[in-house]
Amino acid sequence: MSASTDARGARPSEVEVAVIGAGFAGMHMVYKLRSLGLSYRAFEKGSGVGGTWYWNRYPGASSDSESWVYSFAFDKDLEQEWNWSKRFPEQPEILGYLQYAAKKFDLEREFDFNTTVTACTYDEKSSRWIVETDKGDRVIARFLVTAVGCLSAAQLPQIPGLESFKGRWYHTGQWPHEPVDFTGKRVGVVGTGSSGIQSIPIIANQAKHLTVFQRTPNFSVPARNRLLSEQERNALKRDIREIRERCRWASIGQPYDAQPVAAMSVSDEERRKQYEANWAKGGFEWMFGSYNDLLVDEKANDTAAEFVREKIRAIVKDPEKARKLLPKGYPIGTKRLPLDQEYFETYNRDNVDLVDIRETPIEQITADGIQTSDKKYELDAIVFATGFDALTGPVTRLNIRGRGGQKIEQKWAEGPRTYLGVATLGFPNLFMITGPGSPSVLGNMPTSIEQHVDWISDCMLHLRKQGATTIEPTAAAEEKWGQHVKELADTTLFPQTDSWYMGANIPGKPRVFMPYIGGFGTYRKLCNEVAEKGYEGFAIK
Repeated sequence: MSASTDARGARPSEVEVAVIGAGFAGMHMVYKLRSLGLSYRAFEKGSGVGGTWYWNRYPGASSDSESWVYSFAFDKDLEQEWNWSKRFPEQPEILGYLQYAAKKFDLEREFDFNTTVTACTYDEKSSRWIVETDKGDRVIARFLVTAVGCLSAAQLPQIPGLESFKGRWYHTGQWPHEPVDFTGKRVGVVGTGSSGIQSIPIIANQAKHLTVFQRTPNFSVPARNRLLSEQERNALKRDIREIRERCRWASIGQPYDAQPVAAMSVSDEERRKQYEANWAKGGFEWMFGSYNDLLVDEKANDTAAEFVREKIRAIVKDPEKARKLLPKGYPIGTKRLPLDQEYFETYNRDNVDLVDIRETPIEQITADGIQTSDKKYELDAIVFATGFDALTGPVTRLNIRGRGGQKIEQKWAEGPRTYLGVATLGFPNLFMITGPGSPSVLGNMPTSIEQHVDWISDCMLHLRKQGATTIEPTAAAEEKWGQHVKELADTTLFPQTDSWYMGANIPGKPRVFMPYIGGFGTYRKLCNEVAEKGYEGFAIK
């Protein structure tokens, strides 16, 4: 019998845990709760598992972590059974993997699919959460766990006239499930962040003509994606436990770390040789597995930034396009660093134009295209690669009300305030998987997710053994953690840049660096110490 159903197979209206989301985080959380014998209800607005990879089906959608670590680590058999085809897995394969895992562990029946959570309200008298859905459910739960991801609240730019556009428009984070064919069409892509950089080469290959509307030129490094040989897969399966352990303690949850060498401590020749070798290799290791001062020393960062600019100048044949594509005014790596597959080469195609909307801003969307300050671009389709209300948006959009009816967006009006990125004062028994104030988006997400799921589960067991009713951070612990997160960020170059890490892509959102930048391994150690000290910094009643 499932932990989430009673003997009649009906969904219970009172449970110990309510879980929202059916991606990596929600699936693992439900698996863990079931193994511990804790009752639960789990909700997902989509029609199946997958989370990010259920919604992000845009052309070229791919992980920027290698396949063998962008996966579950909690089951040894699953690691040996699944065969990844490529170095960096693409959306269809990742979704297929999650569907396979859901069937293997019989998780699909545990979720209420096609169900949107409309409100989560903490009842102080009963010390319980009341979770309501668009299906009319009213579920009472002791604990509320948000497993909604960090990049799931899609953000459309506020451009006048969208409703008048007669063609089709899409957001990369809410892509149709049926195939989209751009053959013979005039397409405009707005945005050159990670999803834009991934999709633009593929759309350009299909479309009659592609116009890219770029606000901020982005640094990008080649993915060098490729098929894995059977020999490589066998070696990875043989060594996977060792690889996993390295991920758990590495700075960005990957099986490598920055070398204990400063970029400015070596000669120009040696540094360039290293950059060239890593460029040929491809992947995040180019930036995050090389010199240890690239994100803290502006001069060191300049050497990496200029190297990439040189590559852009060499790749893009049209000097004017190259000029527009050169990133400047912010340090490399302080925006999400995309991995690309011939992104810059795409601008050498005859059917691709580039519009710098800082020079000629978009004024409005018309019935048949986009009007900038100097020209009208006739389009049959528009793709908005404009990102997300990151980290906080997925949580604040759940309509969560804590003690005294306070909305979580009110609590976070001047920036997210959490303890360990997993809990927030005034919202007892609320746990956030990879919430703001945790490492999350600064590295390999499954590594971060599994650490949180294990920590939250252990905490629930501790409360059960103690006979406790509620847990929430103390004001002092939350304040101290917030200061710690800020002080660490301020030692780096990140706060210099208007990025979604800082909330800068959302009008009116406070400029606060939201992730914990101290490293996955350091964070894991701190969380372990908190637990070992009886959940120090939490008020348990």
